[in-house]
Order: sequence, then structure tokens, then C-alpha cells
Amino acid sequence: MHTDTSKYNNAQSPQERAICRLLAEEIDRGLPEAENKIWHAHPVWFLDGNPVVGYSKLKTCIRLLFWSGQSFDEEGLTKEGTFKAAEARFVAAEEVDVKSLRRWLKKAREIQWDYKNIVKRKGKLIRLK
Repeated sequence: MHTDTSKYNNAQSPQERAICRLLAEEIDRGLPEAENKIWHAHPVWFLDGNPVVGYSKLKTCIRLLFWSGQSFDEEGLTKEGTFKAAEARFVAAEEVDVKSLRRWLKKAREIQWDYKNIVKRKGKLIRLK
């Protein structure tokens, strides 16, 4: 885990910190080849420069976001935004279904839309995998 991600996690309340640490550990375990950094003020993991998963603190919860998550066809993820992203929200670490999270992470590697070049393509997404 990147030191900036650890700092982000440690800045959260104890309950939120537990969620963030669990998510970061599982993401690191599930996507060991991914680059982790703080991007737009939140921890995000990238595969070949393409954002695939991250989380952020919202007012009432921690939101886990998969950039290509709508293509996963998975229960527990809800549509987010106008592109292909899907999210899950948590208020306690016990709410995180680790088995589902591991399955989602596997799909995050296998199913990717090209967010890295979305600006160059003027908002058009193409499927990479």
C-alpha cells in the first residue's frame, strides 16, 4: 500500500479507518500488480495507467468504486455516473462481503474500459478487455 493511502486511511474516523484498511488490504491482495496512488484526493488502483478501483469518504459512508463495474453484472454494485462505473457503500467494516469483493477485483482485472484515454477520445469509452 502506498504511504499516501495509509495516511488517507489514518485520517478517517476509527470506524471508517477499519473499512478503508480492509478495502486497501483486499485490493492489494487481489490486484498485486496494480499501481496505487492518491488520485483526485482518494486512493485509486491502476492497471497499465487505467483506473480500475478506488474508494472515497462521503458524508455518510465509504464508497468503493469500480470504474468498469457496470460491466461486471454483479449483485451488490449499483450504477454510478454516466459512464461504466459501479459502486458499493459501507458504514461498517462488517458490511464488506469479502468473498464478493474478491470476485469484483478479479473482474476489475478481466473487464476494463479505457478511462485513461477518455479525454483524448472526447468522452467516448472503448472496451479494453
